[in-house]
Amino acid sequence: MQRVEEPSGLPVRSQSWELTGLRRALGPARDHARQFLEAGSDDLAEDLLQDALVVVAELVSNAIRHAPGPCVLTLSQDGGRLLVSVRDGSASSPTPRPPDLSAGGGGFGWHLVQRLSERVEVHTHGESGKTVTATLVLVGGVKRCEV
Repeated sequence: MQRVEEPSGLPVRSQSWELTGLRRALGPARDHARQFLEAGSDDLAEDLLQDALVVVAELVSNAIRHAPGPCVLTLSQDGGRLLVSVRDGSASSPTPRPPDLSAGGGGFGWHLVQRLSERVEVHTHGESGKTVTATLVLVGGVKRCEV
């Protein structure tokens, strides 16, 4: 994870959605992402689409679980790269934890985001929160999660 103060680059195509910060926001977040990606590419491979949807779901889920209040999902496509950004109200950076294999307590999501993304950055906003941005490669060369 790289900590940076400002986002870099200007996306070609971008859209944002304010989400409630409640668990029921996960479905709409995935739906928004699917529609955004399908509108931007006629030939996006299904496995890359699924990887992007997993990253969206994990980042939104983390914001819902660990930050108070609503969050904002922003998707930006710049050529063959997708930036998935989630801004929330917590100034705390994500902390990976060991997966809980026995009690179903989670711990897998952050590791999945790291594995499926080319890069993950945390942009801080002082005490008002942070934005976590994962960059995914949408054409060839994507990192695959090894099982």
